[in-house]
Amino acid sequence: MPEPLKCKGSIIPRRVRFSRAMIFAIEEINNSTELLPGIRLGYQIYDSCASVPVAVHVALQLLSSLDPEFYTGDNCSQSGMVMAVVGESGSTHSISMSRVLGPFNIPQVSHFATCACLSDKQQHPSFFRTIPSDQFQADALAKLVKHFGWTWIGAVRSDSDYGNNGMASFLAAARREGICVEYSEAFYRTNPRSRIQRVADVIRRSTAMVVVAFTSTIDLRILLEELSLEPFPPRQWIGSESWVTDQDLLRFSFCAGAIGFGIEQSVIPGLRDFLLDLSPSKVTASPLLTEFWEDAFNCRLKKRAATNESVCDGNEDIKTLQTPYTDTSQLRITNMVYKAVYAIAHAIHNAVCQKRNSTTQCDKFSRIESEEVLMQLKKVHFSQNGYDVSFDANGDPVATYELVNWQKTESGNIELVTVGHYDASLPVGRELHINRNLTWVEGSTQVPVSVCSDSCPPGTRKVLQKGKPICCYDCLPCPEGEISNATDSPDCLPCPKEFWPNAERDTCLPKPVEFLSFNEVLGIILAAFSVGGACLAIITAAVFYRHRTSPIVRANNSELSFLLLFSLTLCFLCSLTFIGAPSEWSCMLRHTAFGITFVLCMSCVLGKTIVVLMAFRATLPGSNVMKWFGPPQQRMTVVSFTFIQVIICTIWLVLNPPFPVKNLTTYKERIILECALGSAVGFWAVLGYIGLLAVFCFVLAVLARKLPDNFNEAKLITFSMLIFCAVWITFIPAYVSSPGKFTVAVEIFAILASSFGLILCIFAPKCFIILFKPEKNTKKHLMNKKVRFSRAMIFAIEEINNSTELLPGIRLGYQIYDSCASVPVAVHVALQLSSGLDPVFYTGDNCSQSGKVMAVVGECGSTHSISMSRVLGPFNIPQVSHFATCACLSDKQQYPSFFRTIPSDQFQADALAKLVKHFGWTWIGAVRSDSDYGNNGMASFLAAARREGICVEYSEAFYRTNPRSRIQRVADVIRRSTAMVVVAFTSTIDLRILLEELSLEPSPPRQWIGSESWVTDPDMLRFSFCAGAIGFGIEQSVIPGLRDFLLDLSPSKVAASPLLTEFWEDAFNCRLRKSAATNESVCDGSEDIKTLQTLYTDTSQLRITNMIYKAVYAIAHAIHNAVCQERNSTTQCDKFSRIESEEVIFTSSSQVLMQLKNVNFSQNGYDVSFDANGDPVATYELVNWQKTESGNMELVTVGHYDASLPVGRELQINRNLTWVEGSTQVPVSVCSDSCPPGTRKVLQKGKPICCYDCLPCPEGEISNTTDSPDCFPCLKEFWPNAERDTCLPKPVEFLSINEVLGIILAAFSVGGACLAIITAAVFYHHRTSPIVRANNSELSFLLLFSLTLCFLCSLTFIGAPSEWSCMLRHTAFGITFVLCMSCVLGKTIVVLMAFRATLPGSNVMKWFGPPQQRMTVVSFTFIQVIICTIWLVLNPPFPMKNLTTYKERIILECALGSAVGFWAVLGYIGLLAVFCFVLAVLARKLPDNFNEAKLITFSMLIFCAVWITFIPAYVSSPGKFTVAVEIFAILASSFGLILCIFAPKCFIILFKPEKNTKKHLMNKDQF
Repeated sequence: MPEPLKCKGSIIPRRVRFSRAMIFAIEEINNSTELLPGIRLGYQIYDSCASVPVAVHVALQLLSSLDPEFYTGDNCSQSGMVMAVVGESGSTHSISMSRVLGPFNIPQVSHFATCACLSDKQQHPSFFRTIPSDQFQADALAKLVKHFGWTWIGAVRSDSDYGNNGMASFLAAARREGICVEYSEAFYRTNPRSRIQRVADVIRRSTAMVVVAFTSTIDLRILLEELSLEPFPPRQWIGSESWVTDQDLLRFSFCAGAIGFGIEQSVIPGLRDFLLDLSPSKVTASPLLTEFWEDAFNCRLKKRAATNESVCDGNEDIKTLQTPYTDTSQLRITNMVYKAVYAIAHAIHNAVCQKRNSTTQCDKFSRIESEEVLMQLKKVHFSQNGYDVSFDANGDPVATYELVNWQKTESGNIELVTVGHYDASLPVGRELHINRNLTWVEGSTQVPVSVCSDSCPPGTRKVLQKGKPICCYDCLPCPEGEISNATDSPDCLPCPKEFWPNAERDTCLPKPVEFLSFNEVLGIILAAFSVGGACLAIITAAVFYRHRTSPIVRANNSELSFLLLFSLTLCFLCSLTFIGAPSEWSCMLRHTAFGITFVLCMSCVLGKTIVVLMAFRATLPGSNVMKWFGPPQQRMTVVSFTFIQVIICTIWLVLNPPFPVKNLTTYKERIILECALGSAVGFWAVLGYIGLLAVFCFVLAVLARKLPDNFNEAKLITFSMLIFCAVWITFIPAYVSSPGKFTVAVEIFAILASSFGLILCIFAPKCFIILFKPEKNTKKHLMNKKVRFSRAMIFAIEEINNSTELLPGIRLGYQIYDSCASVPVAVHVALQLSSGLDPVFYTGDNCSQSGKVMAVVGECGSTHSISMSRVLGPFNIPQVSHFATCACLSDKQQYPSFFRTIPSDQFQADALAKLVKHFGWTWIGAVRSDSDYGNNGMASFLAAARREGICVEYSEAFYRTNPRSRIQRVADVIRRSTAMVVVAFTSTIDLRILLEELSLEPSPPRQWIGSESWVTDPDMLRFSFCAGAIGFGIEQSVIPGLRDFLLDLSPSKVAASPLLTEFWEDAFNCRLRKSAATNESVCDGSEDIKTLQTLYTDTSQLRITNMIYKAVYAIAHAIHNAVCQERNSTTQCDKFSRIESEEVIFTSSSQVLMQLKNVNFSQNGYDVSFDANGDPVATYELVNWQKTESGNMELVTVGHYDASLPVGRELQINRNLTWVEGSTQVPVSVCSDSCPPGTRKVLQKGKPICCYDCLPCPEGEISNTTDSPDCFPCLKEFWPNAERDTCLPKPVEFLSINEVLGIILAAFSVGGACLAIITAAVFYHHRTSPIVRANNSELSFLLLFSLTLCFLCSLTFIGAPSEWSCMLRHTAFGITFVLCMSCVLGKTIVVLMAFRATLPGSNVMKWFGPPQQRMTVVSFTFIQVIICTIWLVLNPPFPMKNLTTYKERIILECALGSAVGFWAVLGYIGLLAVFCFVLAVLARKLPDNFNEAKLITFSMLIFCAVWITFIPAYVSSPGKFTVAVEIFAILASSFGLILCIFAPKCFIILFKPEKNTKKHLMNKDQF
């Protein structure tokens, strides 16, 4: 049998008083003649050391008759028979004892165990107590809190049976009383300080003023000490009986005002004299009193050789002591002991005594059982010293408490003042009685307020907060239309229909009436915009009328423009009908006026759009469809569309017109006066018809979006319709969803926004030019034409007419038309030519066919040429352009009759791509004009560049009319780009605007590559930062006699031609005739054209002029081939023959067209011919912008390009070039630099092939050349160097004792072993001390030995693996750890069985003595030895070289051999650890003064956590880190065990010897 647990050390004076009070009561009873006369009660006092196992051990001794005899006299009937037990003090100890004593029906009467759980007669049938249950205290505290109106409190409790069960009872009672708890925190004296701090912080941050504390004295003292370290808001403390009457806590001044219930004070006559009746002679007779006496006077009654303390001299006087033993002023718990003894005596009395003839007779020799005493205890009811004693069915007494208040005295000290009483036996509501004034927190006499939410004022209602108690609610404002006029109203009431709540929502007021008025700000603003818009339309009409003869007005269909302005005026004014109080006439007028005026407006815009679109998109001009778009048809279109809307509005007004109505539903808070639609179908029909026209107009505008910007009308209509459609598309949802007067405001806004959009987009730009840029309001500006071109055509025709070889005897006629740079005008002219409506060319009799069109020269622009070719093509009228370069015109399917003398942009694009490729530029930027020329030309260039392997970083489009922000964006792209070379496919005007923007801010130098349209423009040479630019231009030429012809002008000749008249007046800034409309001077005849320095007189750069010259001669040669024949070496032409006849299949123009395809001649040294696409042979000059010595720039021809030469020889450079910034070195423009060795080229995702990244070679691969496309792997035993351009042998690696990690792990291993040895030495030296003896010293030493081996076994994992070390590693680790686990498991089982025993009479406890513990350790360890032996025999671990875990190094490691064996070893350890952890969890509620149980719990928690995390870490850790992880797990778990289990005990043994006493252990459990 194990050695009995014993206690040594000092004893607590207060507990001595309890025991002496019990003796006093027994002696009183034994001396009584009324209670148990003739019978003497015996007793035995046991010391449980505040330990559950010791208390259980004592209870088992009582049951098994192993306790000493109580009394040996002959007159004792049953010597040593236990009738009842008084105790235990603590609830936890009483629970354990009751579980042992209960099955044997031995009554147990406690004086201090208050846990409500002990009232459960199923669990504790023999338990009684003289102190009230915590259930009564909890009910009393709840009623106290409710009494003072506190509905929002905080709660703290001891984390013990007393605190947890008591607080659970209080919280249940509080819920019944309607009290809410903000927080409920548990803590215990042994918790780490962080836990105490967290509870303190919760109290500080809480909003509850009142704190209910159900704690022991020691626990609360620790919490209050923590709170005192940092100021916090004042709190009203409510205390349980365990601490509220404790004098020691009165030092915490911030708790002044605390209240709570305490056990009633009492007076026990004679007790003080009995307590003081002690002398050394009496004390020596009792070991208990001897220990108390020696502790009290710090002396020894007998001399002991082991100590140096003095010997008591006999002068010690107990009356002089000031200790809890002698203090009888607060006899609270002592009286409970007194009552308990008397209750047992009365029960025995009732069992053995009878009342006979007024005398009591007791049979002291009769045998009674404890069960009979138990039955009598349930019935006892007596009074002793004025205190009633009885038990209810649960073994509880009647609950009575004193209400105690902590009040400050005048001296500033705090004292306990009884201010009331609580008696649970009184009727409900009368239990609490307060008979004195209370003082509260901070000395206040006002009851503090502690509620979760303040009262809700009128106008709000109470709404419980989700997830919070009923005491917590929000004060929500009453909903719309409802009020509350009382405080804390639970609900709101609705106002009557015609009323609405005020702002505070506590009164109902009449609803206001609302409509869109002229007197409010919104109405005034809308009316101002309406009138302003009408005035703007009238002013615009006046400006247009004043300048009605100017080119910009005439070019834009002035008749429809004036009608559109008139309709816009009506649109602006009709919005005024929507403002003001609705009436019958205004309601009917609103939508009908709006609908009709807007349809009139849309009809005008639609007419303009159709004319423009048909002129631009016509593909079958021979049909009659074009006849329907003249002025009469346009007027008819406007009238027809408008008339349909008039019919719709009339039907609406006749059947169900709009009418005024009072709207009470849209807004609950006000009444809206508005117009009801009458018929919603009518309204949406009006709106839908407008929408239909708008969508139709918008679609046509989108189709016309690519019209040339010179003819601004098309793009302006596009933008205006975009705004119009956007406004009315967004209007529908806004109109439907906008309530009240805002519905009207939305409709007015839509009317005004769309009207302003139309007038500003269509008319504002034109008015700006008319008023502020009159110099642009000229035919010259609009067309950007060159008079020199037209004069060159006349010169060529006159040369041909005077020729005797070409068309001898035939004179060519001509007519020059002005298209005003307008597509519709150009199409109109083409229609006139094709329909025979053109004026007669020549009226002489010698003309065979007056006015018959043979061919057309023009147009200058690609867009205009496209439009004209679509009209002329079906009629086979040949068109020869001198300046239309768009590659699209080479499509003979689309343009069968089109020819040109200037090369197509396709040839230029190919030439530019070859030029870029020639200089090695593979990374370029591109900018273009956003027009047919730029877009088509750049598309051709980009396609050619891709074929040449050239990559484009960016391709930006812009146009001269774009906002500056757009130009700035393009400029910023150029500045930020990495491409050195910029290819610009733009017109001169567009590029000039871009270069001006670039010149405002310095940018990195760029090499410009230009298209022919700007690179030869002398005006562009002023941009010096473009020096070095190169590009292809049309070849320069010389036309003999042209300059003289151009200069052969005089005022008399000029006056005969309107075209020359306009040119002359613009050139000399005078008028040939006096005009009343202007103040300009009249030309006086002295003007000399030869003195002019203009483009007209400059024939040094005859490039495009030569193209016109060629075009005229090409047509002449085609006619020549059609009407002339070579006869007898002479050319004869029949000028009177009709080329067209009924017998001839082709018309004259068709014959000319056929002949044009075959022309091939030379004129002035220039060959003229056309290929199958109507294109000439492409030849260009390569032009370079070079700086002269004077600093100016000049155009220098440095080479040529001839597309007819063999591939690769087209480009010839015959002069040196200068580059950007005057450099003579060709600039570099690439996307990515070369890749060095050790890298490989990888194309950048989403970028061209010229852009690549130089990525380092992958692991294990190298590259040893520049720009390597791939990397190559090293041999198996080698690995690349850092630069990855060479392969080196792989390094060998293992966990070595020479590296830092190995040294650290080895140091911790040796240090841990030393720590275990030192701990064993400390324990051995102090092996007789209470803390060592109480913790099973044999298993402790064995555990320390196994831990030493655990620490040392980790050393086998360090160093180069060998056969013996590989086999030793896991087997040594497995066996030592199982030995360790077995020791811990043995400790845990012993503690748990002592704590959980419920059937003490059984023999199960015999199986956990020292022999069984040793057998358990040996058995568990032997199983692991067997597992390891099988593993080593069948397939042991062995060293191996690992080449796969790390590619860059070789790992020397131990292979497991059998993975099953390894995981079996580890699994067995895990099984024991889990079993031990489960038992430790079951033992987690052991009292903390018996530290062994909780220390095992924490140690096993750490152990299991380490090894659970070990498995994934071990599996995933590579190489030597696998070994390091295993060593770390061994060390961490070993340190966890030794520190958790032994460190606290060693600390007490070495540094706190005063705590290594039985007195300290018992004091920890004091309540």
